Amino acid sequence: MIEMESSLNVERKRVIPLVITSLICLVLCAISFNLGVILSLTSINSMYWISPVVNHTSQFYVESKIPKLQPQIPAPPAPASLPRFAYFISGTRGDLEKLWRTLQSLYHPWNYYVVHLELGSTLEERLELASRIDKDPIFNKVQNVLMITKANMVTYRGPTMVSNTLHACAILLKTYKHWDWFINLSASDYPLVTQDDLLHVFSGLDRELNFIEHTSRLGWKEAVRAMPLYVDPGLYEDTKSQLFRVFPERQLPTAFKLFTGSAWTILSRPFSEYLIWGWDNLPRTLLMYYSNFVSSSEGYFQTVICNSPEFVSTVVNSDLHYISWDYPANQHPHILNINDTAKMIASDAPFARKFKHNDIVLDKIDAELLGRENGSFTPGGWCSGNPPCSEVGNPTKLIPGPGAERLTRLLARLVYSAEFTEKQCMK
Repeated sequence: MIEMESSLNVERKRVIPLVITSLICLVLCAISFNLGVILSLTSINSMYWISPVVNHTSQFYVESKIPKLQPQIPAPPAPASLPRFAYFISGTRGDLEKLWRTLQSLYHPWNYYVVHLELGSTLEERLELASRIDKDPIFNKVQNVLMITKANMVTYRGPTMVSNTLHACAILLKTYKHWDWFINLSASDYPLVTQDDLLHVFSGLDRELNFIEHTSRLGWKEAVRAMPLYVDPGLYEDTKSQLFRVFPERQLPTAFKLFTGSAWTILSRPFSEYLIWGWDNLPRTLLMYYSNFVSSSEGYFQTVICNSPEFVSTVVNSDLHYISWDYPANQHPHILNINDTAKMIASDAPFARKFKHNDIVLDKIDAELLGRENGSFTPGGWCSGNPPCSEVGNPTKLIPGPGAERLTRLLARLVYSAEFTEKQCMK
Protein backbone atom coordinates (compact mmCIF):
# COMPACT_ATOMS: atom_id res chain seq x y z
CA MET A 1 0.00 0.00 0.00
CA ILE A 2 2.82 2.34 0.92
CA GLU A 3 4.53 1.52 -2.37
CA MET A 4 1.31 2.34 -4.31
CA GLU A 5 0.96 5.76 -2.63
CA SER A 6 4.60 6.49 -3.32
CA SER A 7 4.06 5.63 -6.99
CA LEU A 8 1.06 7.97 -7.24
CA ASN A 9 3.05 10.82 -5.74
CA VAL A 10 5.77 10.32 -8.30
CA GLU A 11 3.20 10.35 -11.13
CA ARG A 12 1.70 13.57 -9.81
CA LYS A 13 5.11 15.19 -9.74
CA ARG A 14 5.63 14.21 -13.39
CA VAL A 15 2.17 15.32 -14.59
CA ILE A 16 2.15 18.82 -13.07
CA PRO A 17 5.27 20.07 -14.92
CA LEU A 18 3.94 18.47 -18.10
CA VAL A 19 0.62 20.33 -17.79
CA ILE A 20 2.38 23.65 -17.09
CA THR A 21 4.71 23.14 -20.05
CA SER A 22 1.76 22.33 -22.34
CA LEU A 23 -0.10 25.49 -21.27
CA ILE A 24 2.96 27.62 -21.92
CA CYS A 25 3.33 26.10 -25.38
CA LEU A 26 -0.32 26.78 -26.20
CA VAL A 27 0.01 30.43 -25.15
CA LEU A 28 3.18 30.88 -27.21
CA CYS A 29 1.52 29.28 -30.26
CA ALA A 30 -1.49 31.58 -29.94
CA ILE A 31 0.71 34.65 -29.69
CA SER A 32 2.76 33.55 -32.70
CA PHE A 33 -0.40 32.94 -34.72
CA ASN A 34 -1.82 36.38 -33.93
CA LEU A 35 1.44 38.10 -34.74
CA GLY A 36 1.56 36.26 -38.03
CA VAL A 37 -1.93 37.39 -38.93
CA ILE A 38 -1.16 40.99 -38.02
CA LEU A 39 2.06 40.99 -39.99
CA SER A 40 0.28 39.43 -42.95
CA LEU A 41 -2.44 42.05 -42.86
CA THR A 42 0.17 44.77 -42.62
CA SER A 43 1.94 43.36 -45.64
CA ILE A 44 -1.30 43.22 -47.60
CA ASN A 45 -2.21 46.76 -46.63
CA SER A 46 1.20 48.00 -47.68
CA MET A 47 0.66 46.46 -51.09
CA TYR A 48 -2.60 48.32 -51.71
CA TRP A 49 -2.02 51.55 -49.83
CA ILE A 50 -1.57 54.48 -52.21
CA SER A 51 1.47 56.37 -51.10
CA PRO A 52 1.45 60.17 -51.24
CA VAL A 53 2.55 61.66 -54.54
CA VAL A 54 5.92 63.31 -54.28
CA ASN A 55 5.68 66.86 -55.61
CA HIS A 56 8.91 68.25 -56.96
CA THR A 57 8.46 71.85 -55.94
CA SER A 58 9.85 74.76 -57.90
CA GLN A 59 9.29 78.47 -58.35
CA PHE A 60 6.02 77.65 -60.11
CA TYR A 61 4.33 76.00 -57.16
CA VAL A 62 2.79 77.58 -54.12
CA GLU A 63 3.15 74.58 -51.83
CA SER A 64 6.84 75.24 -51.35
CA LYS A 65 5.91 78.47 -49.58
CA ILE A 66 2.83 77.36 -47.63
CA PRO A 67 2.64 75.05 -44.59
CA LYS A 68 1.21 71.64 -45.43
CA LEU A 69 -2.53 71.37 -44.95
CA GLN A 70 -3.62 69.07 -42.14
CA PRO A 71 -5.73 66.05 -43.18
CA GLN A 72 -9.39 66.85 -43.20
CA ILE A 73 -11.77 64.98 -40.91
CA PRO A 74 -14.89 64.02 -42.88
CA ALA A 75 -18.04 65.65 -41.62
CA PRO A 76 -20.84 63.48 -40.26
CA PRO A 77 -23.51 62.28 -42.69
CA ALA A 78 -25.97 64.94 -43.77
CA PRO A 79 -29.61 64.66 -42.84
CA ALA A 80 -31.54 62.90 -45.58
CA SER A 81 -33.51 66.03 -46.41
CA LEU A 82 -30.57 68.42 -46.88
CA PRO A 83 -28.04 67.86 -49.69
CA ARG A 84 -24.47 69.09 -49.86
CA PHE A 85 -22.75 70.75 -52.81
CA ALA A 86 -19.08 70.32 -53.67
CA TYR A 87 -17.90 73.38 -55.60
CA PHE A 88 -14.86 73.78 -57.84
CA ILE A 89 -14.02 77.41 -58.69
CA SER A 90 -11.13 77.94 -61.12
CA GLY A 91 -9.35 80.98 -62.48
CA THR A 92 -6.35 82.12 -64.47
CA ARG A 93 -3.95 85.06 -64.51
CA GLY A 94 -5.59 88.22 -63.18
CA ASP A 95 -8.59 86.36 -61.69
CA LEU A 96 -7.64 86.52 -58.00
CA GLU A 97 -10.17 89.19 -57.00
CA LYS A 98 -12.92 87.76 -59.20
CA LEU A 99 -12.41 84.27 -57.77
CA TRP A 100 -12.40 85.58 -54.20
CA ARG A 101 -15.65 87.48 -54.71
CA THR A 102 -17.31 84.45 -56.32
CA LEU A 103 -16.16 82.22 -53.45
CA GLN A 104 -17.55 84.60 -50.83
CA SER A 105 -20.87 84.92 -52.65
CA LEU A 106 -21.20 81.11 -52.84
CA TYR A 107 -19.94 80.24 -49.38
CA HIS A 108 -22.03 78.17 -46.98
CA PRO A 109 -20.61 76.11 -44.08
CA TRP A 110 -22.69 73.10 -45.15
CA ASN A 111 -20.96 72.85 -48.54
CA TYR A 112 -17.39 72.05 -49.66
CA TYR A 113 -15.12 74.13 -51.89
CA VAL A 114 -11.95 73.59 -53.91
CA VAL A 115 -10.36 76.64 -55.57
CA HIS A 116 -7.59 76.79 -58.15
CA LEU A 117 -5.56 79.46 -59.91
CA GLU A 118 -3.86 77.76 -62.84
CA LEU A 119 -0.14 77.83 -63.49
CA GLY A 120 -0.52 80.71 -65.94
CA SER A 121 -1.34 82.98 -62.99
CA THR A 122 1.45 84.66 -61.06
CA LEU A 123 3.06 83.12 -58.01
CA GLU A 124 2.06 86.24 -56.05
CA GLU A 125 -1.61 85.71 -56.93
CA ARG A 126 -1.54 82.10 -55.76
CA LEU A 127 0.29 82.98 -52.55
CA GLU A 128 -2.23 85.72 -51.83
CA LEU A 129 -5.17 83.37 -52.36
CA ALA A 130 -3.62 80.78 -50.07
CA SER A 131 -2.98 83.44 -47.44
CA ARG A 132 -6.57 84.70 -47.53
CA ILE A 133 -7.98 81.21 -47.10
CA ASP A 134 -5.57 80.50 -44.25
CA LYS A 135 -6.40 83.73 -42.42
CA ASP A 136 -10.17 83.71 -42.83
CA PRO A 137 -11.66 82.86 -39.40
CA ILE A 138 -14.77 81.14 -40.80
CA PHE A 139 -12.78 79.01 -43.25
CA ASN A 140 -10.40 78.07 -40.45
CA LYS A 141 -13.20 77.05 -38.14
CA VAL A 142 -15.30 75.05 -40.61
CA GLN A 143 -12.37 73.63 -42.65
CA ASN A 144 -14.40 73.24 -45.84
CA VAL A 145 -12.34 75.35 -48.28
CA LEU A 146 -9.30 73.80 -49.95
CA MET A 147 -6.88 75.24 -52.47
CA ILE A 148 -5.00 73.22 -55.08
CA THR A 149 -1.58 74.60 -54.19
CA LYS A 150 0.34 72.66 -56.86
CA ALA A 151 -1.18 74.58 -59.75
CA ASN A 152 -2.07 72.79 -62.97
CA MET A 153 -1.29 74.23 -66.38
CA VAL A 154 -4.61 74.84 -68.13
CA THR A 155 -4.84 75.71 -71.83
CA TYR A 156 -7.95 77.47 -73.07
CA ARG A 157 -10.06 75.04 -75.16
CA GLY A 158 -7.60 72.22 -74.43
CA PRO A 159 -8.05 68.84 -72.67
CA THR A 160 -6.21 70.26 -69.65
CA MET A 161 -9.50 71.99 -68.81
CA VAL A 162 -11.09 68.55 -68.43
CA SER A 163 -8.19 67.05 -66.48
CA ASN A 164 -8.20 70.05 -64.14
CA THR A 165 -11.91 69.58 -63.42
CA LEU A 166 -11.45 65.83 -62.84
CA HIS A 167 -8.55 66.59 -60.50
CA ALA A 168 -10.75 68.79 -58.33
CA CYS A 169 -13.53 66.20 -58.38
CA ALA A 170 -11.08 63.51 -57.23
CA ILE A 171 -9.88 65.71 -54.36
CA LEU A 172 -13.45 66.28 -53.18
CA LEU A 173 -14.27 62.57 -53.41
CA LYS A 174 -11.18 61.64 -51.43
CA THR A 175 -11.44 64.38 -48.79
CA TYR A 176 -15.16 64.56 -48.10
CA LYS A 177 -17.38 61.48 -48.05
CA HIS A 178 -20.75 63.15 -47.73
CA TRP A 179 -21.74 65.39 -50.62
CA ASP A 180 -24.35 65.02 -53.34
CA TRP A 181 -23.51 67.26 -56.32
CA PHE A 182 -20.28 68.51 -57.88
CA ILE A 183 -20.56 72.02 -59.40
CA ASN A 184 -17.74 73.41 -61.57
CA LEU A 185 -17.60 77.17 -62.04
CA SER A 186 -15.06 79.76 -63.14
CA ALA A 187 -14.08 83.05 -61.57
CA SER A 188 -16.27 84.71 -64.22
CA ASP A 189 -19.42 83.00 -62.87
CA TYR A 190 -21.72 84.47 -60.23
CA PRO A 191 -24.78 83.16 -58.36
CA LEU A 192 -28.26 84.58 -58.89
CA VAL A 193 -29.72 82.79 -55.85
CA THR A 194 -28.49 82.27 -52.30
CA GLN A 195 -27.13 78.95 -51.10
CA ASP A 196 -30.16 78.67 -48.81
CA ASP A 197 -32.32 78.91 -51.94
CA LEU A 198 -30.27 76.27 -53.75
CA LEU A 199 -30.11 73.85 -50.82
CA HIS A 200 -33.83 74.24 -50.14
CA VAL A 201 -34.89 73.50 -53.73
CA PHE A 202 -32.39 70.69 -54.34
CA SER A 203 -33.46 68.96 -51.12
CA GLY A 204 -36.57 67.84 -53.00
CA LEU A 205 -34.71 66.47 -56.03
CA ASP A 206 -33.53 62.97 -56.85
CA ARG A 207 -29.85 62.88 -55.84
CA GLU A 208 -29.06 60.89 -59.01
CA LEU A 209 -29.83 63.79 -61.39
CA ASN A 210 -27.07 65.31 -63.54
CA PHE A 211 -27.45 68.76 -65.09
CA ILE A 212 -25.55 68.60 -68.39
CA GLU A 213 -26.57 70.60 -71.43
CA HIS A 214 -26.10 68.34 -74.46
CA THR A 215 -27.00 67.52 -78.04
CA SER A 216 -25.80 64.99 -80.63
CA ARG A 217 -26.29 67.49 -83.45
CA LEU A 218 -22.71 68.56 -83.93
CA GLY A 219 -23.30 70.70 -87.01
CA TRP A 220 -20.19 72.72 -87.88
CA LYS A 221 -18.36 71.22 -84.88
CA GLU A 222 -18.11 67.90 -86.70
CA ALA A 223 -15.63 69.24 -89.26
CA VAL A 224 -13.97 71.88 -87.06
CA ARG A 225 -13.60 70.03 -83.76
CA ALA A 226 -14.24 66.31 -84.10
CA MET A 227 -12.14 65.45 -87.15
CA PRO A 228 -9.01 67.64 -86.82
CA LEU A 229 -6.29 66.55 -84.40
CA TYR A 230 -4.92 69.10 -81.92
CA VAL A 231 -2.19 68.87 -79.30
CA ASP A 232 -2.34 70.72 -75.97
CA PRO A 233 1.20 71.72 -74.88
CA GLY A 234 -0.15 72.16 -71.36
CA LEU A 235 0.01 68.39 -71.02
CA TYR A 236 3.80 68.37 -71.10
CA GLU A 237 5.10 71.96 -70.77
CA ASP A 238 5.25 74.31 -67.78
CA THR A 239 4.92 77.46 -69.86
CA LYS A 240 1.77 78.83 -71.46
CA SER A 241 1.22 78.18 -75.18
CA GLN A 242 -1.64 77.57 -77.59
CA LEU A 243 -3.06 74.40 -79.09
CA PHE A 244 -1.51 73.37 -82.38
CA ARG A 245 -2.90 71.21 -85.16
CA VAL A 246 -1.34 68.00 -86.49
CA PHE A 247 -2.14 65.84 -89.50
CA PRO A 248 -3.69 63.67 -90.83
CA GLU A 249 -7.26 64.16 -89.68
CA ARG A 250 -9.28 61.33 -88.16
CA GLN A 251 -12.69 59.95 -88.98
CA LEU A 252 -15.70 60.23 -86.68
CA PRO A 253 -15.79 57.44 -84.09
CA THR A 254 -17.94 54.35 -84.55
CA ALA A 255 -17.43 52.83 -81.08
CA PHE A 256 -19.43 55.62 -79.43
CA LYS A 257 -21.59 58.59 -80.39
CA LEU A 258 -20.34 62.14 -79.89
CA PHE A 259 -22.31 64.74 -77.96
CA THR A 260 -21.58 68.40 -77.32
CA GLY A 261 -22.87 71.13 -75.02
CA SER A 262 -21.87 73.43 -72.16
CA ALA A 263 -18.63 73.10 -70.21
CA TRP A 264 -20.47 74.04 -67.00
CA THR A 265 -22.17 71.12 -65.30
CA ILE A 266 -23.72 69.91 -62.05
CA LEU A 267 -22.82 66.26 -61.57
CA SER A 268 -24.25 63.77 -59.09
CA ARG A 269 -21.90 61.98 -56.75
CA PRO A 270 -22.57 58.56 -58.37
CA PHE A 271 -21.67 59.92 -61.81
CA SER A 272 -18.64 61.74 -60.37
CA GLU A 273 -17.41 58.45 -58.91
CA TYR A 274 -17.98 56.76 -62.26
CA LEU A 275 -15.86 59.40 -64.01
CA ILE A 276 -12.98 59.02 -61.56
CA TRP A 277 -13.11 55.25 -61.06
CA GLY A 278 -14.35 54.31 -64.55
CA TRP A 279 -15.19 50.73 -63.70
CA ASP A 280 -16.12 49.84 -67.29
CA ASN A 281 -13.25 51.89 -68.79
CA LEU A 282 -15.41 54.21 -70.92
CA PRO A 283 -14.45 57.41 -69.02
CA ARG A 284 -10.74 56.64 -69.50
CA THR A 285 -11.19 55.71 -73.16
CA LEU A 286 -13.05 58.95 -73.89
CA LEU A 287 -10.54 60.99 -71.91
CA MET A 288 -7.83 59.70 -74.22
CA TYR A 289 -9.98 60.38 -77.29
CA TYR A 290 -10.71 63.96 -76.19
CA SER A 291 -7.03 64.67 -75.53
CA ASN A 292 -6.77 65.67 -79.23
CA PHE A 293 -10.08 67.53 -79.38
CA VAL A 294 -10.71 71.28 -79.50
CA SER A 295 -12.90 72.49 -76.61
CA SER A 296 -12.99 69.00 -75.10
CA SER A 297 -14.66 70.38 -71.96
CA GLU A 298 -17.76 70.97 -74.12
CA GLY A 299 -17.99 67.33 -75.17
CA TYR A 300 -16.31 64.97 -72.73
CA PHE A 301 -18.94 64.89 -69.96
CA GLN A 302 -21.79 64.85 -72.50
CA THR A 303 -20.32 61.95 -74.46
CA VAL A 304 -19.51 59.89 -71.35
CA ILE A 305 -22.98 60.13 -69.82
CA CYS A 306 -24.91 59.65 -73.07
CA ASN A 307 -22.92 56.50 -73.89
CA SER A 308 -23.43 55.05 -70.39
CA PRO A 309 -26.88 53.39 -70.27
CA GLU A 310 -27.01 53.35 -66.47
CA PHE A 311 -26.83 57.17 -66.36
CA VAL A 312 -28.84 58.24 -69.42
CA SER A 313 -32.08 58.44 -67.44
CA THR A 314 -30.45 60.84 -64.95
CA VAL A 315 -29.57 63.59 -67.45
CA VAL A 316 -31.31 66.95 -67.29
CA ASN A 317 -30.62 68.89 -70.49
CA SER A 318 -29.52 72.17 -68.89
CA ASP A 319 -26.42 73.68 -67.28
CA LEU A 320 -28.57 75.88 -64.98
CA HIS A 321 -26.73 78.97 -66.25
CA TYR A 322 -27.81 82.17 -67.89
CA ILE A 323 -25.38 82.72 -70.76
CA SER A 324 -25.95 85.28 -73.52
CA TRP A 325 -24.35 85.22 -76.96
CA ASP A 326 -23.89 88.16 -79.29
CA TYR A 327 -25.12 87.97 -82.86
CA PRO A 328 -23.31 86.92 -84.90
CA ALA A 329 -21.86 84.64 -82.24
CA ASN A 330 -18.27 85.19 -81.12
CA GLN A 331 -15.86 82.70 -79.61
CA HIS A 332 -16.68 84.01 -76.13
CA PRO A 333 -20.14 84.68 -74.66
CA HIS A 334 -21.50 88.18 -74.24
CA ILE A 335 -20.08 90.02 -71.20
CA LEU A 336 -23.08 90.60 -68.96
CA ASN A 337 -23.77 94.12 -67.70
CA ILE A 338 -26.43 96.14 -65.92
CA ASN A 339 -28.67 96.05 -69.01
CA ASP A 340 -28.89 92.26 -68.81
CA THR A 341 -30.26 92.15 -65.25
CA ALA A 342 -33.91 91.69 -66.16
CA LYS A 343 -33.12 88.84 -68.58
CA MET A 344 -30.94 87.10 -65.99
CA ILE A 345 -33.70 87.20 -63.39
CA ALA A 346 -36.36 86.14 -65.90
CA SER A 347 -34.30 83.07 -66.84
CA ASP A 348 -34.82 81.66 -63.29
CA ALA A 349 -31.28 80.25 -63.52
CA PRO A 350 -29.23 79.93 -60.32
CA PHE A 351 -25.96 80.95 -62.03
CA ALA A 352 -24.87 83.37 -64.75
CA ARG A 353 -21.75 84.13 -66.71
CA LYS A 354 -19.64 85.91 -68.01
CA PHE A 355 -18.89 88.94 -65.81
CA LYS A 356 -16.10 91.49 -65.64
CA HIS A 357 -14.34 92.09 -62.35
CA ASN A 358 -16.35 94.34 -60.03
CA ASP A 359 -18.84 95.37 -62.71
CA ILE A 360 -21.74 97.34 -61.23
CA VAL A 361 -24.12 94.55 -62.26
CA LEU A 362 -22.49 92.39 -59.56
CA ASP A 363 -23.27 95.04 -56.97
CA LYS A 364 -26.88 95.03 -58.15
CA ILE A 365 -27.04 91.23 -57.86
CA ASP A 366 -25.56 91.43 -54.36
CA ALA A 367 -28.06 94.04 -53.23
CA GLU A 368 -31.24 92.79 -54.90
CA LEU A 369 -30.82 89.01 -55.19
CA LEU A 370 -28.30 87.88 -52.57
CA GLY A 371 -28.62 90.46 -49.80
CA ARG A 372 -24.81 90.60 -49.64
CA GLU A 373 -23.09 93.71 -48.27
CA ASN A 374 -19.59 95.13 -47.95
CA GLY A 375 -17.75 92.14 -49.34
CA SER A 376 -19.16 89.78 -46.72
CA PHE A 377 -20.62 86.31 -47.19
CA THR A 378 -24.08 85.90 -48.66
CA PRO A 379 -26.36 85.84 -45.60
CA GLY A 380 -28.36 82.73 -44.73
CA GLY A 381 -29.86 80.82 -41.84
CA TRP A 382 -26.37 79.75 -40.75
CA CYS A 383 -25.21 83.32 -40.07
CA SER A 384 -24.59 84.40 -36.49
CA GLY A 385 -22.54 86.98 -34.59
CA ASN A 386 -22.09 90.70 -34.95
CA PRO A 387 -21.43 91.71 -37.68
CA PRO A 388 -23.72 89.14 -39.36
CA CYS A 389 -22.04 85.97 -40.64
CA SER A 390 -18.96 86.57 -38.47
CA GLU A 391 -19.89 83.41 -36.56
CA VAL A 392 -21.29 80.04 -37.66
CA GLY A 393 -24.70 79.27 -36.23
CA ASN A 394 -26.78 76.27 -37.28
CA PRO A 395 -25.59 75.31 -40.81
CA THR A 396 -28.74 73.26 -41.47
CA LYS A 397 -31.07 76.19 -40.84
CA LEU A 398 -32.29 77.57 -44.16
CA ILE A 399 -34.06 80.83 -44.93
CA PRO A 400 -35.07 80.51 -48.60
CA GLY A 401 -36.15 83.64 -50.42
CA PRO A 402 -37.47 84.70 -53.84
CA GLY A 403 -34.57 82.92 -55.53
CA ALA A 404 -36.00 79.59 -54.36
CA GLU A 405 -39.30 80.41 -56.06
CA ARG A 406 -37.54 81.24 -59.32
CA LEU A 407 -35.43 78.09 -59.24
CA THR A 408 -38.49 75.97 -58.46
CA ARG A 409 -40.17 77.33 -61.59
CA LEU A 410 -37.13 76.46 -63.70
CA LEU A 411 -36.90 72.89 -62.37
CA ALA A 412 -40.62 72.43 -62.91
CA ARG A 413 -40.01 73.12 -66.60
CA LEU A 414 -36.88 70.97 -66.78
CA VAL A 415 -37.49 67.98 -64.52
CA TYR A 416 -41.21 67.71 -63.92
CA SER A 417 -42.45 68.31 -67.46
CA ALA A 418 -43.54 65.68 -69.97
CA GLU A 419 -40.55 66.61 -72.15
CA PHE A 420 -37.98 65.60 -69.52
CA THR A 421 -37.28 62.10 -70.87
CA GLU A 422 -37.65 63.22 -74.48
CA LYS A 423 -34.64 65.52 -74.14
CA GLN A 424 -32.29 62.96 -72.62
CA CYS A 425 -29.39 62.13 -74.94
CA MET A 426 -31.43 62.77 -78.07
CA LYS A 427 -30.07 61.03 -81.12
